[in-house]
Amino acid sequence: MAFARVACRAQVGLNAPLVHVEVSLASGLPTFSIVGLPAMVVREAKERVRAALLNSQFEFPAGRITVNLAPADLPKEGGRFDLPIALGVLLASGQVRLIASSARTASREFYGELGLTGELKAVRGLLPAAAQARRAGHELIVPRANAAEACAVAPQLVRAADHLLEVCAHVAGTRPLPAGAAGARRQPARTCSAPLDLADVRGQLHAKRALVVAAAGGHSLLMIGPPGCGKSMLAQRLPGLLPPLSAAEALEVAAIASVSAAGFRQESLTERPFRAPHHSSSAPALVGGGVRARPGEISLAHRGVLFLDELAEFARPVLEALREPLETGLISVARCALTTQYPAEFQLVAAMNPCPCGGLGDPRRSCRCTPESVRRYRARVSGPLLDRLDLQIELPPVDPGDFDAAPDTRAGSAAAAAAVNRARELQRTRQGMCNAQLADAGVHRWCAPDESGRRILEAAMQRLRLSGRGRQRVLRVARTIADLDGRPALGAREVSEAVTLRCLDRAAD
Repeated sequence: MAFARVACRAQVGLNAPLVHVEVSLASGLPTFSIVGLPAMVVREAKERVRAALLNSQFEFPAGRITVNLAPADLPKEGGRFDLPIALGVLLASGQVRLIASSARTASREFYGELGLTGELKAVRGLLPAAAQARRAGHELIVPRANAAEACAVAPQLVRAADHLLEVCAHVAGTRPLPAGAAGARRQPARTCSAPLDLADVRGQLHAKRALVVAAAGGHSLLMIGPPGCGKSMLAQRLPGLLPPLSAAEALEVAAIASVSAAGFRQESLTERPFRAPHHSSSAPALVGGGVRARPGEISLAHRGVLFLDELAEFARPVLEALREPLETGLISVARCALTTQYPAEFQLVAAMNPCPCGGLGDPRRSCRCTPESVRRYRARVSGPLLDRLDLQIELPPVDPGDFDAAPDTRAGSAAAAAAVNRARELQRTRQGMCNAQLADAGVHRWCAPDESGRRILEAAMQRLRLSGRGRQRVLRVARTIADLDGRPALGAREVSEAVTLRCLDRAAD
């Protein structure tokens, strides 16, 4: 009996547990069995491995071939196990002999889907595996198409190959593969579109101020206004106001993209995500799920912006699923086979019309909606969800004269982003997080108003019937306004502006 063991890693959410691919060759009737809770695509690997070995001028061993993916109780899926299985068969049959030391061999991990001629194809979700391998100090042998993804976290440990024969030559020591980015396949240059500037939005000074406040404190924002007033334009310009991603944040964003259906993109390392799902999206599409428990739109918007246009058109259960991640920044996806958690610290920006036809409050359009239809339309968004939205503003129709005036570059994204950066730096120095993330103890410590601000807040709570959660959100927004304006204390001015940025509370009154 001959035996070989090759290391790889599975993908379970954002985790990458180590998997040992154990190959045993024994005499008997020719069989090829893969055990260890493999998915269908893993069980089909035996046909790809057989064809790849024969087409690469290797002999396929006769007799009983047993492949065990240990640990046996961990689900295995994807084509990443093709290369470890093929290499294990070659090692066990003696067709590839190790020249490197056994300790060096044990510290290598292999990934790759095999084509029928032995070429290596890209696999999904390699970045979390590369991050775990870096912590363990293991060398990674990956398809060349995945080299840039693996090099994002472990550049000195990555070896990229195009074919099974190259991997065999590297393992045998006859032709080592180059390390790091030298083996990566160059990506075609992307044409960069012109950046979106806040100065392109005509009028809407109140909405621009609210957008800057939202960016400075990480607050959620709801915009209510007729069609064409600039809601979508404002939302699309929010990522340009946010500070650049740190190195750790960039890797978090890239890891989520890596395990998603779309896969890893090189530009995901530098860009803050902007996700805008259609209002017909289901709850699993928004919060995550499916058979493979993949991340949803809220996790793909982690460290970025989630824009929900036509908020009232989303299904009620879909919107209610947002309440927990808005509070915790995490989403748990439970399936019968596994339960996994994905981060979901997104900044929610939503937009909706004032009524079903969109003409309510527009002097140039006649609204055809009855008061009852308007009430039903707005009731599609529940009170508890609205209570979790820090800023709620109404946008008037754009004045025709605003289109004739030249854009004011002084009120553009560059100046706004600089103010946002200063405010966020102040928050990081003071409390280590954005104002929107402050817990109740942090609000009590950092957001306490002075006497004049306290009187304004008490009057607002009585008149507008603010909930306890609404009160805390008003104080967080007031703290952000003070940070933007460079004032240490929360007075009547800051609290009053924070109250005016919650229009639905005033409407309820």
